[in-house]
Amino acid sequence: MALNSAHANGGVLIHAGESILLFCDNVTMEFAGQDGAPFKGEKKGRLYLTTHRMIFNNKKQDDPMQSFSFPFVTLKDVELEQPIFGANYIKGKVRAQPGGNFTGEAKFKLHFKSGGAIDFGQAMLKAAQMASRNYNGNSSDLPPPYTPPTSGWYAAPPPAYSANPAGYSGWVPPTHVFPDQPPANTVYMTDAPPPYPGINGNNGYSTGAAGGWTNPASAPSMQQNGSMSSADRKAAEASSAQPVQTGYYDPNNPGYAYVPPPAYYNEQPPSYSDSGKKND
Repeated sequence: MALNSAHANGGVLIHAGESILLFCDNVTMEFAGQDGAPFKGEKKGRLYLTTHRMIFNNKKQDDPMQSFSFPFVTLKDVELEQPIFGANYIKGKVRAQPGGNFTGEAKFKLHFKSGGAIDFGQAMLKAAQMASRNYNGNSSDLPPPYTPPTSGWYAAPPPAYSANPAGYSGWVPPTHVFPDQPPANTVYMTDAPPPYPGINGNNGYSTGAAGGWTNPASAPSMQQNGSMSSADRKAAEASSAQPVQTGYYDPNNPGYAYVPPPAYYNEQPPSYSDSGKKND
């Protein structure tokens, strides 16, 4: 996991070839097991499930934690809690990536104020299990290190965050429970590929860049379904999902790879020391 490495220009920052599978607003997060200021207090913001990780983006601009990245390879002891009294939530532990702006391990809890904790959690566990097939390491290994991008960032192409009917080996995330997409002009991308595996192996991004994951990927399958309003999410948490998901290609031109445009933002991702500063 890495602290303050997944935000830019008031939005989320993803790797080249990484795709957003689910987006949920109105999520709160809390930590235990770390004494640093960024881990203190309740965080309120947006949660993204991607092909490679979870990402939390804080809505409070002066909080020392602006973003938090949960690569699947760093997660352990994840549980979906359904208390008799109180709302469902996700809890687990996450290990620090070398160079990720903190050390050791942190415990976390995620609460979904609009419902959907169980659906999101099940999708995350499924994605993590699929990604683990592309990982040759073991649970005692250190996670791959975080390396800041050397290039600028730019607005991600729509296929990186737009729903389409593609699936991954017969599975598609529950976008009928989470039909919303990230707000316009809030998804940004760098040219650096992910340093850890995703559900699609090396599909969708360059394997030649330093730090990129290079294991082979499985071919996607196709599936479709309807949509559900956020008001109905809590009622759906006890049932399994039959979904629609996002993918990193243009459904109108499935035979063509989508190449990101040249970087028109020259700004580097924010450093850890600058992440808590308010933008004027």
